[in-house]
Amino acid sequence: MKLILPIAALAITATSGSAPAQEKPGFRDTPTLPGGAWKVHDSERPYPTVVTPAAQPGGAPSDAVVLFGGTSLDSWQPQQTPWTIADGAVTSRPRTGGGGENALVSKQSFGDVQLHLEFRSPNPPEKSSQDRGNSGIWFMQRYEIQILDGYNNPTYADGTVGAIYGAKPPLVNPSRRPGEWQSYDIVFERPRFAPDGTLLRPAYITAFLNGVLVQNRQPWLGTTVWRQVGRYTAHGDAAPIQLQDHNSPVSFRNIWVRPLPEAAASHDHQGEVK
Repeated sequence: MKLILPIAALAITATSGSAPAQEKPGFRDTPTLPGGAWKVHDSERPYPTVVTPAAQPGGAPSDAVVLFGGTSLDSWQPQQTPWTIADGAVTSRPRTGGGGENALVSKQSFGDVQLHLEFRSPNPPEKSSQDRGNSGIWFMQRYEIQILDGYNNPTYADGTVGAIYGAKPPLVNPSRRPGEWQSYDIVFERPRFAPDGTLLRPAYITAFLNGVLVQNRQPWLGTTVWRQVGRYTAHGDAAPIQLQDHNSPVSFRNIWVRPLPEAAASHDHQGEVK
């Protein structure tokens, strides 16, 4: 005789007892990676934090610090000569004389960062060489990557757009025409100093200009100084970002940064991750 159970009873029988716990994807019987903290494909290794990208290319992701979104300079220190805001862009106001008295300086300080910004040189262009669309991004107010109108504008190689100013020319010159918006995407790694001020590791920069690599984890020689070789002086782990006013009405928009954890820039001199 067959025993026929009601469907409900079958369901109870099938689901009775505790369901087995779902195992984490990965392995614990694999070799240990250099450093000894994790195994290959380690199931216990923390998963990356989820970051929501912007809806449009170049926009700020969810974990970014927006320094300029098109309407306010609240994230920047007051200037002696205010920069003007119009049509979603902020523009330096030309002045007489040299120096950087009217630079745009962030209120917040940063160390290792990913930075995005877009800039536009004046059109029609005026003057030539270093007097044409000149500005710059100063990380930690010390280390400058150049902004210049680099389209059909001969100048010294380590002073054109994309250069580590005064030290390293860009790998290529992918400049757009004057008046067109251009983009920088940069990873800056701050220098490391010993407690006694000795330099342990220089600052590094990886930079894309208009989507083209122009600096490939290039080390800085030291603080940017005009017509001199840069050298390092020990400083803190964080300092403001500065946009230079070089007596040219350069415009900026869509400026944001992502502070990077120490692990993102933790390399030894052979480039191996610690």
